Formats: sequence, C-alpha cells, structure tokens
Amino acid sequence: MGDESSDGADDRKTLLRPEPQDANLALAEKLGMEIRQHLTGLHLTRDIYQKIPYSFVKRHTLLPFGKENKTILVAIADPLNVEAIENLRYMLDAPIRAVYSPRTVILSAINECYNTETGAASRLIEELNIEERQSGEDDDVEVYDLLESHPHQPPIIKLLNLILTEAIQQRVSDIHFEPSEVGLRVRYRIDGVLQVRHVPPPEYQGQMTTRIKVMAKLDIAEHRMPQDGRIRLKMGRREIDFRVSTVPVAGGERIVLRVLDKGNVTLGLEKIGMSKKILKEFQELIKMPEGILLVTGPTGSGKTTTLYSAIQEISNEEINIMTIEDPVEYQLPGIAQISVQHKIGLNFARGLRHILRQDPDVVMIGEIRDRETAEIAVQAALTGHLVFSTLHTNDAPSAITRLVDMDIEPYLLSSSIIGVLAQRLVRGICPYCQQPHQITQDELEALQLTSTDFIDAKPLKGIGCDQCFQTGYLGRHGVYELMPVTNAIRKQINISPDAAALRTLALTNQMTTLRLSGIQLICEGKTTVEEVLRVTRGIETE
Repeated sequence: MGDESSDGADDRKTLLRPEPQDANLALAEKLGMEIRQHLTGLHLTRDIYQKIPYSFVKRHTLLPFGKENKTILVAIADPLNVEAIENLRYMLDAPIRAVYSPRTVILSAINECYNTETGAASRLIEELNIEERQSGEDDDVEVYDLLESHPHQPPIIKLLNLILTEAIQQRVSDIHFEPSEVGLRVRYRIDGVLQVRHVPPPEYQGQMTTRIKVMAKLDIAEHRMPQDGRIRLKMGRREIDFRVSTVPVAGGERIVLRVLDKGNVTLGLEKIGMSKKILKEFQELIKMPEGILLVTGPTGSGKTTTLYSAIQEISNEEINIMTIEDPVEYQLPGIAQISVQHKIGLNFARGLRHILRQDPDVVMIGEIRDRETAEIAVQAALTGHLVFSTLHTNDAPSAITRLVDMDIEPYLLSSSIIGVLAQRLVRGICPYCQQPHQITQDELEALQLTSTDFIDAKPLKGIGCDQCFQTGYLGRHGVYELMPVTNAIRKQINISPDAAALRTLALTNQMTTLRLSGIQLICEGKTTVEEVLRVTRGIETE
C-alpha cells in the first residue's frame, strides 16, 4: 500500500512538472510581457513578411502579427530570445514590442502566413498602396531612404547609413566590409584604388553584416555559403542601386557593395575621353550594318559605359536595339534590356537566342564568357546583325586569340569581327593641388622615352589636399587602344591568329596603344607617369 502511495506521488509530480511551454509562460508573466493565447486576424501587409525569411521565423518561433502606431507587435515563444528580436528589428527597421504566445499558436500562424494560399499574406496582396503602384519599382527590391531617420533607429543602422551616404558623396565604386582582429575594416574603392576609411569595433561586425544582409534580402542565418543580392537606396531625389556579394572568410563574412549610381555616370562618346582619331574610327565602326565590335579590359575599366555610350549614339526609332546583361546596370530609354537570371536558366546564350527572334538590328551582350555565347554572337553577326560585347583581355589583339581559345574557327572570326577597343581608366590629377612636374630620368626610362618626347608637354602632379584625401588624384580618364579589323588583319587571322603577330600588324597601321594614349594624357597634364605605368604594366608595348 505504501508502495502504491509512493508511485502515485511520483506520477503526480511528473504530471505537475511544468512543460517548457509552461515555463516560458511563467517567465513571460514574471517579465511583465503581454500574453496572447490566440493570433487571429493577422493585420500586416505582405511587405512585412517578405522582409523576413521563413527559415528565420520557424527557427526562432516568432511572428509579427500587428501594429500599434509605428510599433510592430511580435509574438515569440521564448521570452529570453533577445538576439532574435534584435535581428528582427534590423530586418524591419522599426520599433518592436514582443509579446508571448505559445509555440503551437505561433507555428500555426506561421503556416497561415507563409504556406497557405488562403493565408493572411496572400489575402493582403491587394492592399498595396497607390504610391507603390505608381512607383514602378521591382516588387522584390525595397527602397531605403538614407536621409530618413527616427528616434528609435538603432545605432548600427545610423552608422551604416552614414557610411553609404559618405560613399555616394565621394564617388565610391565599391565598398568593402572586411572582418579583422581590430574590427570591421571598411574600405572604399575611389578612382580604382582602395582606401581604408573606417574600422568599427569588433562587436559591431555581426550587427553590420546582419543589417546589410537584411537590406539585400539575403538569408541572415546562412554564414557558410556565398550569397548575392541587391539594395536600392534613395538619397533625396536620387536612387542608387548596390550589388551585394557576401563570402565566408576566416573571422566572419566579407561583404562587397558595388555602387551603381546613375547620377555619377557620364554617357556620350565625346565625354569619355577618346582622342579625336580613336573617336572618329570608333564612330565609324558602331554605324556599320553588321559585324562584332568588342570592348576589352578588366573589371571596372569602363567597358559598360563605353557600350552604353555607343548605343546611345546610334539609337533611333528606325532600329531595334536589345541587350542581355548580368545584370542591367543602367536603364537606357528606348532600349529593351534583359537581365541574366541564372536561377531560372536564363544565361547569355539562352537570352541571346530569344533576342534573335525579336527582329533586332543591334544586339549588346554584356560579356562573352563561353563558347556557346561566342558561337551565337558570330552567327548573329554573319546573318546581318551588329553585335556589341566585352571580353577580359589585356589589349585589343588578344581578343582574337581569346575567341580562338574558345574553339571559334579563325575564318569565322575574320568574317565577323569589325574591330576591338581595349581600354583602362587612369586617375586624374587633382585640380585643387596640382603643381608643375618635371619628368625624371627614371620615369623616362620606365616609359621607354627620352626628354625630347616631352618638349611641348606640360606635366603636372598633385601634392595632396583635403579635396582628394591627400592622394593627389581626383576623377578618372580613359585610355584607349582601337584595332579596326582591316583586310590585312583578316588575312593574318586566317593564317595565324597570334596576338603578337596581330599587334605588330596593327602597329604598322598606326594603331594608338594604351601606353601611348596614356602618355598623351601625361603631356596634357591630366594624369601622371605612375598612373600610366600602373594600368599598362604587363601589356606589350611597342
């Protein structure tokens, strides 16, 4: 009898022992949190749920479910999960008030919002306001206003907004966020060169990374795989796009933001710094009825700007111009531009095939990366289309060799390519601190020139000032090398498409090389010997 009593007591203890859910309820009551036993009639528009990955709400068992003025109400099953609430605050960029709800209640509501066609998010799709309808923006890209602030804005958001604003104002092309032992190093690429600007303390690293990933609609819980995204910001009346790339490295995640600022782009062949000779020859090539015109150079050398300028020059209502790009960097009026979508199998080759069914006169291919794309481009040129594209090669003659390396027959190249333009960008001398400069003997030897080559020159050099951040440089200029494909070069391609042989032949036709184009800028006082050597080093000279 005593044993039975003992066993019964143990059973009652087991039955009365609080489950984790009951413990969380007791904890929530002790913390003074509001208790919600039901989450019915969810009153949030779909954009709120689009900002929050399903994996995040499921893993942390939380869900935004309503609003009080500007404060978003969030149901959470674990009252002590402060980190999840903070991450959610970054995602939504709004003040949050957490309330307690049982785990089963929240999971049911999550399924309603994310999984069920008749759920709250689906029912509220039509609740887009008039401003959203008129904006014409992509549904998956939210516009963040850099100049907008509110008293509840967390410090990390303010810091990131200041960094982005500063970068835009200083004409930065790329922003690097790099984890290090001393903190999160922030570097700006200005005029092609990286400069360290900020080093927030190490404790800000995770928060900064999370904030950027939230803005780019990336998975904040994924730290092992690279991710790519996009951010759109508004600064006054300007809208600036950022391409976002994250990669896992020792110490955290490294993030690079490529700044795509339409207001910082100058289009027009007369405005991008071509010499009169090269400009005249290039304008003749872009007005040809058919053939392939290639622009070569490393990433960030201005190839897209040159091609956009060429398209702008020839665009009119009588011709159909279409592009396939990865991605579309700037929208051109009157031009049909297609963005590569790798996730759904829309690559350059596939997009190009469909473009050719759209009766185009001119086709621009963002880049020829593989044999398939190259073959279609050649066939397009041979069937009466003018094709613009880019390659990554050191100089103009090497473009022919690169295509041969892709297994394109030389006779097809000799019949289709009409010209190759190689280009680089050199930093310009700061006009606020420029001073006359005497070319030294070491500089002459490096350029393989003599002092007589600079008799009429007016070389300058910047000594550094606040305007140029003590670098002596401000802005950039293009240096160009144009190789029109003449009959002699066509014959050489058929005989032997060797880059050195093609270069020798092009030089006999008075081709202006990248090095010579840079030397002309030195003589005009627009750049320095160091800059010309920096961007043309490793390229075969005369």
